[in-house]
Amino acid sequence: MVRIRLRRVGLKKQPSYRIVVADQRTARDGRFIEIIGHHNPRTRPSTDIVKEDRALYWLSVGAQPSDGVLRLLKRTGTWERYERLMKGEAMETLVAEAEAAFAAAEPVSPKTRYPSPGPGESRKKAREAAALAKEE
Repeated sequence: MVRIRLRRVGLKKQPSYRIVVADQRTARDGRFIEIIGHHNPRTRPSTDIVKEDRALYWLSVGAQPSDGVLRLLKRTGTWERYERLMKGEAMETLVAEAEAAFAAAEPVSPKTRYPSPGPGESRKKAREAAALAKEE
């Protein structure tokens, strides 16, 4: 069975996710069929970008979204458009509506809640510096 699910990318403790279409039996970060979007939970608010035309196509041919992707699709409005597609509306009008909604949406700040450390600012070095200061 084909699933639409999240594929983790990013550094340790700094996750971001790709929304991919993959066979259900493959590993979480294994082989996939197509990338249809991405999700970054570290921005304020979280960044959710979905290629509407591809998502609607895969849903219409029977791909099942995972629980996390289903919540994401409902938050972006893609799931409502899919339900309208199943009732008989044309895909072109739904995709045009989604593009207009995306263009009208407020841009998300690229600042993250947990910024990555700069060069020479690792936690280990910070702990060592604190230990040295404590000893003195």
